[in-house]
Amino acid sequence: MKSLLSRRGSLLDNAPSFLVRQKAHNPVRFAAPDIQAEDVPEEEEVPAVQPATRVTPLRPATVPAQQSGKQALQAAQLAEVEWLVQQGALATFRTFQSFAYSARLLFYPRELVYYAVLYHEDAVWRVLKAGDIGTAEPAFRHFVEQAMRLADAEMRRAHLEAQNEQFSRLIAESEAQIERVRVDLQRGGEQDQEVALKQQEVRKELAQLEGRRVAAQAQLNKQQRQLHQLNTTVNESVPHLPSAR
Repeated sequence: MKSLLSRRGSLLDNAPSFLVRQKAHNPVRFAAPDIQAEDVPEEEEVPAVQPATRVTPLRPATVPAQQSGKQALQAAQLAEVEWLVQQGALATFRTFQSFAYSARLLFYPRELVYYAVLYHEDAVWRVLKAGDIGTAEPAFRHFVEQAMRLADAEMRRAHLEAQNEQFSRLIAESEAQIERVRVDLQRGGEQDQEVALKQQEVRKELAQLEGRRVAAQAQLNKQQRQLHQLNTTVNESVPHLPSAR
């Protein structure tokens, strides 16, 4: 009897795994082994073979693959998002743009799927999708940070371009002001020369006029002396007559 029980236990231990993993409503049965006459003692009766006990394997509780995959973040094909955008099937939940880089959080109502999309120059660059907003929003914020980091160089370039344009404008204004001052100085110098020449000519004319005035004054004085002498001579020839009473 002990030999029979030990042999039955060895058969259960060596059974194929797919038999043990069958469902509970399909009990596993094993055929009774052939027992030879010499294996059974004469003084013992062979008991009837009892039906094999039902084996119910223990399985760990697992989340269905569809549910876990729906909430996990995964990469999506670029053409998938582009086609949905062309069809107008996506709703925009979040958007961010900095220069040539932008990020959007899109929602596909028909499948309850969220897309975090990173764009470069309005072209789809990278796409991540998830089945819940709690997983999609961190992906969107990640793309926002990436867009801001990539746009830092564009911001510095725009600032430097603006500074260079301002410097160029100030230089041009300074050059124009310098040219105006130089022209003013040149014109002032020319005016100074003209005024100096004019003053020289005036002084020359004044000298000539003064000379003519002196000559005329001398001639006038001479003529007045001559006239006085003539009048004196004339008056000497006049007789002294008594006055009538």
